[in-house]
Amino acid sequence: MALARQVLCVCALLGLPLAGAEPIRYSVAEEAESGSLVGELAEDAGLTPAQLSARRARLVSEDGRQHFRLERASGRLVVAGRLDREQLCAQSDTCMLPFELLLSNPLQFFRVEVTLDDINDHSPIFPDERVSFKIVESRDPGSRFPLEVAEDLDIGSNTVQEYNISPENEYFSISHGCRTTGDKYLELVLEKALDREEQTEMGFQVIAVDGGSPRRSGTIEISIIILDVNDNAPKFTQDRYIGKVQENMPEGSVVLIVLATDPDAGVNGDISYQLSQGVGQSKSGFVIDPITGEIKLTKPLDFEATDSHEFSVKATDGGGLSAICKVLVEVVDVNDNAPELVVSSFSSPLPENTVPGTVVALFTVRDRDSGANGKISCALQDQLFFSLRPAYKNYYELVTVSGLDREETPQYILSVTAADAGSPPLTSTHTFTVDISDVNDNAPVFNQTSYTMYVRENNVPTVFVGAVSAADADVGLNAKVSYSLAAEQGPERAWCSCISVNSEKGHVFVLRPLDYERLRQTEVTVSASDAGSPPLRANVTVRLVVLDENDNAPLVLYPAQESGPASSELVPVSAEAGYLISKVVAVDADSGQNSWLSYHLLRATDPGLFSVGVQSGEVRLRRPVTERDSVKQKLVVLVRDNGKPPLSATAALSALLLKDFSDVRLPHSSPASEDQAAASLTTYLIIALVFVSLLFLISTAVLLARKVCRRKELKAGPVLYAADTLQSGLADAAAAGTLPRAYCYEISLTTGSGNSEFRFLKPILPSLPPQHCTVGQGPDEEQDFPGVAVSSEDMAPDNAGTLSAGQFNALSFN
Repeated sequence: MALARQVLCVCALLGLPLAGAEPIRYSVAEEAESGSLVGELAEDAGLTPAQLSARRARLVSEDGRQHFRLERASGRLVVAGRLDREQLCAQSDTCMLPFELLLSNPLQFFRVEVTLDDINDHSPIFPDERVSFKIVESRDPGSRFPLEVAEDLDIGSNTVQEYNISPENEYFSISHGCRTTGDKYLELVLEKALDREEQTEMGFQVIAVDGGSPRRSGTIEISIIILDVNDNAPKFTQDRYIGKVQENMPEGSVVLIVLATDPDAGVNGDISYQLSQGVGQSKSGFVIDPITGEIKLTKPLDFEATDSHEFSVKATDGGGLSAICKVLVEVVDVNDNAPELVVSSFSSPLPENTVPGTVVALFTVRDRDSGANGKISCALQDQLFFSLRPAYKNYYELVTVSGLDREETPQYILSVTAADAGSPPLTSTHTFTVDISDVNDNAPVFNQTSYTMYVRENNVPTVFVGAVSAADADVGLNAKVSYSLAAEQGPERAWCSCISVNSEKGHVFVLRPLDYERLRQTEVTVSASDAGSPPLRANVTVRLVVLDENDNAPLVLYPAQESGPASSELVPVSAEAGYLISKVVAVDADSGQNSWLSYHLLRATDPGLFSVGVQSGEVRLRRPVTERDSVKQKLVVLVRDNGKPPLSATAALSALLLKDFSDVRLPHSSPASEDQAAASLTTYLIIALVFVSLLFLISTAVLLARKVCRRKELKAGPVLYAADTLQSGLADAAAAGTLPRAYCYEISLTTGSGNSEFRFLKPILPSLPPQHCTVGQGPDEEQDFPGVAVSSEDMAPDNAGTLSAGQFNALSFN
């Protein structure tokens, strides 16, 4: 329970908004159980428990250890764990544990000091369990023999109050107290002269009793050895030695030298030194040379752990007499500790729309050194977007000073350097990595200001024609872009239902086939929207251009190609070459090279009489008209475009060659009947050609079959015929109408005159080698005739000496 409570006074006149003017003080007994009440901190600070939670109240101590705990729900300050006053404050008369109560929103500090009251929880302890004294029998009563005082880690009335001897004897008594220097002493006082002959040694206990309740005690065994006369004890030159040593001195360095003298001679004058550490102190920090009295370091000292060391040195001569002196070693601080930076709170990530002045981090700096070596200054390397602001005592705030933009800098690495004022100064650096979280402040941006895509007409449905792409500088959902067609088109732009866009990838598709002749291009607006809240969007214009395909044949405008009879062009027979008869006019619904037209003369009654302009379509006379030319001339002009593959159309023309326009030689037959006659003639020619081809194939097959049969008969018995028989056979073959040579006939038919003329060309003679035949030879001379195999049917008696037409054709003149 708190013995005293201080109410926090806010010094408004002094302008201290962060902390109260006076600290809040409490006291609590050591070894109090965890959870024991220390005080009503919220009430004493003028706060309510709700404010403690809302303002994130927490306890901050300089050494970072939490001895107490704040219950936010009740506002009580309770003990967090075991509190040992001797461990925390050693032998200090007062033990105070300071800390700060830290509040946020706004930042506020309260200084709290808790005094730790001592309880009698330690017994007195002598440095040694047993001490031996060698006392010569000649020592006078009243002689004093120093002992190490018993040490009690408690303070006040709980420390050592008295010493007793047990069991009591008539020779010794105890004397204790404090010298003028403040040092305590304990001595055995010889009350009666010793007699070695009566008793050579004796033993008893010295009991140290403290003043606590209940009282605690400690004992030491005293052994007295009675010697012969050694009547001078060692004596130190000083009762108290004080030395200073820097904490960075190496091991083995001499701290100081103690000196004791003994006027005795011989062994009784030889002095040896012995180091006696205090209770609770390290026993390995110092060592003394037993002969010279040099006190040396056994390990480097640490000012931050202990700033002074106190111990005793005992000098003993050879006769057993001794003296004790106190040694105080003060450790001089050296700047060997770099500043430490302890972060109390840190906020990361920060939204990029964070307002300037926002607290990012709260931290404290400390240095275990003292004096100038412990004075710390902090600096921030980059102060363009952030800066340091002192908060309270050694607390600093890291705050923003300007607007943040994640797209420009997504992460800030801030280095805070703390430096002390030592020589040379030591520094430490702490790095704060501040991530900037995204805010949807960037609309999608297309990679082009507009898009032009192309598709050929007569395309397949849902054909892919291109893609739009937009990027968003944000991240996450704020950067996820979806595409769609803008629902509202401009008044001058009609909605096109034939275009679709993929919402995820931005692919543009044409949903149905297009006709270049109906739609040459169209424009739509594609919208890109992110997934932020609220979403941002951007629009872009997509122009779809339809490419022409050669899917339209030329259309003849003149002359008109109706089903009725076409009009005839009148040409005077006196016209010269180059005379313009007519002009074919045609158009093509396609565009580009698909609509480039060329004109060619396909057919004509007399092809050599006319010419057609390839580009212009003009029909002109190639030569002057002659009397042999037919009066009625028919022409067919081919109109062809330049596409791939090209498409064409034909135009039919009629021309009348007249001496004058009253010429009566005009035929009265209609053009339609003449066209029908020409078509009938063509049909007849095709039928004749097919018939002749079939006849040729059949004849060839029969001939091959006969040759095979005759070869088989000749193997049985070949027969040779005389020359007169062969000549007779030739005559019969000629009479039968079968000639040994092939003739080719060419038929030339003319139209317009009503007559058909046949012209015979020269025969095509086969290439035959010369025959071995002589005229007028004798009967004995040789004649060469080819051997021909004749079948048994051909050898009938009525056919003797003659050859049939088939046999003649089978002859081989090789």
